[in-house]
Amino acid sequence: MELLIDDLFKVISDKKISYIAEKVLGGDRVTEDEVLYLFNSNDLTAIGHLAEFINRKKNGMNAYFIVNRQINPTNICVYQCDFCAFGVKKSDPKAYEMSLDEILRKVEETCEAGGREVHMVGGIPAHWGYERYVELVREIKSRFPEVVVKAWTAIEIHHMAKISRKSYEEVLTELKEAGLEALPGGGAEIFSERARQIIAPNKANAEEYLEVHRTAHRLGIPTNATMLYGHVETLEERVEHLSKLREIQDETGGFQVFIPLAYWPEGTRLGGRRTSSVDDLKTIAVSRIFLDNFDHVKAYWVTLGEKVAQIALNFGADDLDGTIEEEKIVHSAGTRSAYGHSVDRLVKLIKKAGKTPVERDTFYNVVKVYD
Repeated sequence: MELLIDDLFKVISDKKISYIAEKVLGGDRVTEDEVLYLFNSNDLTAIGHLAEFINRKKNGMNAYFIVNRQINPTNICVYQCDFCAFGVKKSDPKAYEMSLDEILRKVEETCEAGGREVHMVGGIPAHWGYERYVELVREIKSRFPEVVVKAWTAIEIHHMAKISRKSYEEVLTELKEAGLEALPGGGAEIFSERARQIIAPNKANAEEYLEVHRTAHRLGIPTNATMLYGHVETLEERVEHLSKLREIQDETGGFQVFIPLAYWPEGTRLGGRRTSSVDDLKTIAVSRIFLDNFDHVKAYWVTLGEKVAQIALNFGADDLDGTIEEEKIVHSAGTRSAYGHSVDRLVKLIKKAGKTPVERDTFYNVVKVYD
């Protein structure tokens, strides 16, 4: 760590960044104004070094991955958000719904391949009843008790509460009893009400999203947190988003990992341009610096691409996600990433980044270290 500190101050020429680095080394918290300064800075090398210093204090040289499978049961969605290329109307020729048997076969394949987690999210069909969501969790967990079911975003939980006229606590309690063990972080998008009215005006708002996660944490259900960036949000709105996550984490401690999600515009009504690699790496690094109460920051290879995700492992990220198998949501918006990766591929990506590959479970318990 001493060598890393020496290298850090060798690459910092900006006095304000040097001051921020001194604060971090002294254990002081970075302010919103300071993190906004980092977002506006062009000194990517200095920001990356500072983020990596923080990461190594928390995680050493470990870089994590999980053997998992993402299942998207349907792309039919009532919300039709302009930023999303995945959700379609029921009448759309691209619309699909997976049967329970189809889903269970995929879970069985995952277990046979040594998978430890099923990550299940999808569209929100108007014709699905509340019990359908609970049944899917119950059936998966009852037939494959060894697999962790991480399912349903806060947006889906909010929708379940609305159609069932139950509270978030009642919905989450029933899902937990059915076998739900963790919540994914999707649906956060950006917390700014101005931006949400442009990209997703009909979805649960920021406070509703955060209240679902608060409730899950209170019930002992760990969750992930995300931020969709690179669409219509300002840098100030990114800072606002990160600040709200840090505040909730101070309150509950229930977030396991923060996942910045790069916006992909292809096929969306919103349109726009793909984020740059510089923006991707800076967002990873700045998030690591600001979110001092999060243990993990994920470089999600599906949105970043494997090369940028690999570099991000030296810019403050410590996790690549997992084997995934067949992600459909981001692929609908144009990502050229593979649909899934083998364990060997993830191990090689991590080793070539100079890190130690560590297979984990959903809760960041170590399964295997690949020295």
